[in-house]
Amino acid sequence: MQVESLAIEGLWEITPVLRPDDRGVFLEAFKADILSEAIGHPFTLKQMNVSSSSAGTVRGIHFADVPVGQAKYVECFSGAILDVVVDIRVGSPTFGQWDAVELNSTSRKALYISEGLGHAFCALTDDATVGYLCSEPYAPDHEHGITPLDSALALPWPEGTAALMSPKDLEAPTLAEALASGLLPSYESCLAFRRSLG
Repeated sequence: MQVESLAIEGLWEITPVLRPDDRGVFLEAFKADILSEAIGHPFTLKQMNVSSSSAGTVRGIHFADVPVGQAKYVECFSGAILDVVVDIRVGSPTFGQWDAVELNSTSRKALYISEGLGHAFCALTDDATVGYLCSEPYAPDHEHGITPLDSALALPWPEGTAALMSPKDLEAPTLAEALASGLLPSYESCLAFRRSLG
């Protein structure tokens, strides 16, 4: 398993070793020791979520208050998604920037998304099934969203995608509106929280 940091601090791409044979394929999809060495602290699993989405569905941009936040280890079990991570941490050198990675059931890549980053994805196929290992359970009073259709972010959703979205995501504020309302976490608070986990 290879763990590589991406352009946004706090975001890692995990590439497993695939072992195919005439029965199918075997892989180690998660290894706590390798991940912990890469991210600098243990990853404590407290909840696992699974979603299945029709092609064109967009989920996100979601994030949680820091502290405590919610780190996610995301993998696409079937089909394919375009996974997008947005740096919404006030004071970050990459604030307002994003990174996008296709996750699919062929490469079996995963993403580790640290606390304080915004997460969204678009289903590229029908029945795109995504698993999220979460460091904290869902806490509705501390969960927030930013619209994935924010023109200032210009996220790379596929052309012609008819974005199927929840009412909550459709009504979410833009990044600028979330910033003005004081909703966003600070870069320093996110780094301090992660240091406390070491």
